[in-house]
Amino acid sequence: MTALRTVTVHGSPVHLMESGTGPAVLMLHGSGPGTTGSGAWATTAQALGTSWHFVAPDQAGFGRTPVPAGSRGGLRLWTEQAAGLMDALGIEHYAVMGHSMGGAVALALAAARPQQVTRVVAVSTMGAPDAPLSADLDAIWAAPAGVLGARDMLSRLVLDQTLVTDAAVDARAAAMRAGADAFASLFPPPRARWADDLTLSAQTLAGIRVPVLLVHGAEDRVTPLETAAQPLLAHLADVRLHVFGRCGHVPAIEHPHEFRQLLSGFLRPDHCP
Repeated sequence: MTALRTVTVHGSPVHLMESGTGPAVLMLHGSGPGTTGSGAWATTAQALGTSWHFVAPDQAGFGRTPVPAGSRGGLRLWTEQAAGLMDALGIEHYAVMGHSMGGAVALALAAARPQQVTRVVAVSTMGAPDAPLSADLDAIWAAPAGVLGARDMLSRLVLDQTLVTDAAVDARAAAMRAGADAFASLFPPPRARWADDLTLSAQTLAGIRVPVLLVHGAEDRVTPLETAAQPLLAHLADVRLHVFGRCGHVPAIEHPHEFRQLLSGFLRPDHCP
């Protein structure tokens, strides 16, 4: 059974989707306008079944989770909020899976909470030292709320343009409009500084000792393989990289069955990377 609820973390509400029982997996969404925890991960969580306890929050500034008073957002806030959420839920040990921005948060959380985080899946991840802001990510962060902005954004996320259906565009446009005010405060121009905020130092990355699975699309234009995933191989102690050919920024949508098989194998408690 999947439940939507709100939990207070550090005095501020965090909205989340929760499902299943068993080993816990924290699922962190990316940074595109209109993104939510349930929107990003519900299909994947449902397909993986009830053998894991999935927790997919709306991170601060997205969906129904506001940015706490006096804060602007950013890697430190999202990392502290993710850790605080799992504390509030009474979950002591958990894997973390993050997409794009959420991958950077997942890696930062593994560095900050080495006794709690058991493994990391970073999909189309940000976080690599000195990774530049791509033109496509800049355009996504700047996408205006509405149908035109939603269509342009979705077209940048996937390689196969037949996936950019009218229904998908309409759904994302509605989500963008609903969260437009909060999102506008997160990545104002000049936007390269926000990409810099989401990078991790070599020292931080070297401190991550748990197994890390990097999943990336060979044709990802938002976080290109050469500047996003490949540099992380030199910094992480226990890492493996899976690259999907004919794939853009969203393997969960572009190669759903293989993506879920990959996750299921890596997340199994008895799996030895």
